[in-house]
Amino acid sequence: MTSTEVTTETEGSGPSGYAAARLRLLQQEARSGPPRRAALARLTDDWLTGLFTAAATRAGVRGAALVAVGGYGRGELSPRSDLDLLLLHDGSADAAAVAALADAVWYPVWDLGLALDHSVRTPGEARKTAGEDLKVQLGLLDARPVAGDLGLVASLRTAILADWRNQAPKRLPALHELCQERAERAGELQFLLEPDLKEARGGLRDATALRAVAASWVADAPREGLAEARRTLLDARDALHLTTGRATDRLALQEQDQVAAALGLLDADTLLRQVYEAARTVSYATDVTWREVNRVLRARSARPKLRALLSGGLGAKPTPERTPLADGVVDADGEVVLARAARPERDPVLTLRAAAAAAEAGLPLSRHLVRHLAATARPLPVPWPPEAREELVTLLGAGEATVGVWEALEAEGIVTRLLPDWERVHCRPQRNPVHTWTVDRHLVETAVRAASLTRRVHRPDLLLVAALLHDIGKGWPGDHSVAGEVIARDMATRIGFDKHDVGVIATLVRHHLLLVDTATRRDLDDPATVQAVAGAVSNASTLELLHALTEADALATGPAAWSAWRASLVADLVKRVGAVLAGEFPDEPDDEAPSAEHERLAIEALRTGEPVLALHTQPEEPAGDGEVEPVGVELLIALPDRPGVLPAAAGVLALHRLTVRAADLRAVELPNEVGERADLLLLSWRVAAEYGSLPQAARLRADLVRALDGSLDIRARLAEREAAYPRRRGVKAPPPRVTVAAAGSRRATVIEVRAQDAPGLLHRIGNALEGSAVRVRSAHVSTLGANAVDAFYVTGTDGEPLTPARASEVAREVEKALG
Repeated sequence: MTSTEVTTETEGSGPSGYAAARLRLLQQEARSGPPRRAALARLTDDWLTGLFTAAATRAGVRGAALVAVGGYGRGELSPRSDLDLLLLHDGSADAAAVAALADAVWYPVWDLGLALDHSVRTPGEARKTAGEDLKVQLGLLDARPVAGDLGLVASLRTAILADWRNQAPKRLPALHELCQERAERAGELQFLLEPDLKEARGGLRDATALRAVAASWVADAPREGLAEARRTLLDARDALHLTTGRATDRLALQEQDQVAAALGLLDADTLLRQVYEAARTVSYATDVTWREVNRVLRARSARPKLRALLSGGLGAKPTPERTPLADGVVDADGEVVLARAARPERDPVLTLRAAAAAAEAGLPLSRHLVRHLAATARPLPVPWPPEAREELVTLLGAGEATVGVWEALEAEGIVTRLLPDWERVHCRPQRNPVHTWTVDRHLVETAVRAASLTRRVHRPDLLLVAALLHDIGKGWPGDHSVAGEVIARDMATRIGFDKHDVGVIATLVRHHLLLVDTATRRDLDDPATVQAVAGAVSNASTLELLHALTEADALATGPAAWSAWRASLVADLVKRVGAVLAGEFPDEPDDEAPSAEHERLAIEALRTGEPVLALHTQPEEPAGDGEVEPVGVELLIALPDRPGVLPAAAGVLALHRLTVRAADLRAVELPNEVGERADLLLLSWRVAAEYGSLPQAARLRADLVRALDGSLDIRARLAEREAAYPRRRGVKAPPPRVTVAAAGSRRATVIEVRAQDAPGLLHRIGNALEGSAVRVRSAHVSTLGANAVDAFYVTGTDGEPLTPARASEVAREVEKALG
């Protein structure tokens, strides 16, 4: 039977009539959310009912029904949702007639271009398949009759629910494992910049899994906020379907502004924050529910053993053992609950004491305890008493266990009640792809990392609290470090620190980026660099704390933010600053004294009049997480001084797919064979292979010679390679920004370049600086994710720093060249 033959319904109920009505419904802006999803389901029901009724009559099939399952069964049809349909029949009709009936329903759906997940089964076949396939069973839990024999569907639903409840001890652990595997694959929705609204942890799949758990009668999910969270995620998916015209669940960066506008939200950040809050609600409910499922199933499995041990009427139902953890707090059956004598309304510190005890014991807070504390606990006085401050420090110092406890407190709004300024960073997205977490979770993760560094500092309490507050200024206008300093002062005072400690915490927050920014972007041999950091830090104790905070912050940011190389640069800076704070003052470096290795290369370059190269692999060093990673490869170059060396060398490295981590250039004079002074240029660069093995020094030298004499067109070669590998579709990168660093150095002018990292970027910058007729004294390059942050120490041709006007002009010329 052809599709034309099976769609001979009346105009109003046929495919064209349904399609037009569907389009009108989706274009009604005033009708959105649950009403539109329900209306779309009803409209689809009516259309499919017409198809099924007419076809069943023609085929002579009785004892059959059309059943909606999955999301369609729940009446939650998004604009591009699949239609999940089951043709259920009692087996009395001829197989050919049943097949004709199925074709008469399936073909019109396909003709409209709608995605269809379909099956044809008897009730027995449906139960058997559900018993073998967990996903089929989950879909049938939401089975809803659309047309046909309602009794047949009701009987199947009763049987499926009975099977589900009887098989719960086996099926629920399998469902839990399925959810965990999906979370590993799709990530956590509440932290992803481009989240999958359905598959990621905390998404719509998890919300559906909670319904299935409730249907088992083993445990029920926390209901508070869960329905609203599901609605938020479904509304976002509806808007995503309408704006893209595709059946997609991934909220891509380039579509977030349109989706936000479709939902009437201010911007993409507001959209993400709503989605993150919804996902956090679902995730918390998921954690609580599966914990309860596991507890109940453990208890059920233990009952037969108890019955075997207890005789007749001896022994009533045993009560869980209660182990004291702290004043007013006990461990009961693997959860932290209140002691029977605890009185939250009289004990304002009890909330923090319970949280600290739970984190120290590595146990979850009972949901009932958290809700009870949120409803009845007496507010803390301001400033907090010493015990409350100590309990907060204990909670923050517990390491990984802090995260789950903190999330439980956040789920009930307790954190923002304790620390009102926390509300602004709650679920706040971070657009920089280097960051793994939202702002609030990053702050907690930084405290977790800092907990492992407390043995390195004399005041671990100040380190932990500064870690929790270091990005608290994000979300306020201007520099978040400046805004954060003000907020941190207020919060530290609220927590109960004295004036001196408040000042230390504020300084740590204000300068939490100082060490890593300076170490990776400034010349550490320049006394002005070290003196500037010493002036900001002011004493050795604060320097010690700032060093630990810098490492904790970077480790909590993401894998691109910290490495053995960065750690070594920061440690070198800290050592130099520590010496200054101890009363030692760095000498001006002698520009005329190259290292022995460089001197050997310089003599050879002077003799041959050509570039001389040497590659030295650096020894491996332990990374921050205890693993070992290579620091990189040192590339030494000596050659007669001449224009164009920086862009030529950078271009050659880019052609060989070498990433430049740091670069130093300086000019020296050596006597030649006739006793005259000859100018030589010495380059000391640290490089790493983008992938594959390092090229041989001879190949690099040969290409450098060709680049300098003009026979190798680097710009054309890089353009060819870029054209061969088209850029991936994604959000458009912001334009490059070139600025002059204020008071960067007494010996040179510091030009800072921030741009999207790309092969040949350093070559283009070098060309721009050469075109501006300045000399590059040294370069310090840093890459964080897709962003390059490079600093160049430049002078005029006379070797002196540029005037402010000239420096600004050079910055504009470089920015124009990169744009």
